[in-house]
Amino acid sequence: MAEKMYSVEEVADLLGLHVRTVRGYIRTGRLKAVRIGKQYRIAPADLEDLTGRPPPVRVAPVEVSSIVQVDGVDRVAADRLSTLVLAGVNTGGGAGPPLRVQAVHDEERSRMKIVILGGAAATADVLRLIDAVIGGDNGLIDHG
Repeated sequence: MAEKMYSVEEVADLLGLHVRTVRGYIRTGRLKAVRIGKQYRIAPADLEDLTGRPPPVRVAPVEVSSIVQVDGVDRVAADRLSTLVLAGVNTGGGAGPPLRVQAVHDEERSRMKIVILGGAAATADVLRLIDAVIGGDNGLIDHG
């Protein structure tokens, strides 16, 4: 099986450089590359020669989907809870892609569902927020 060859754009992304900078390195001989048609390809070994370390491994981002169901919720409490959760999500400003949150209230069943899609750490933060808001005697929901 052939070794993966990097494009100029991929090398620029991996090293945090502009594409023109990488092309300049190739032109001056600082970075070895093979020209295939109109494009350059860079072998991992040649990239390692330039940087002195192996190419960084790109890990695919993790996305978590969670559904929180809260029973015994009237419309007023559902509105308050969804407002608090959405405000917490929108002011979080964490790294990574933004969370996607949707709250749905089923008036007939006095039930609310909150759907959360996003990174694991940010989702965990929202779940802790929900737990703090609805949990215990001081929570939004009347437990009895």
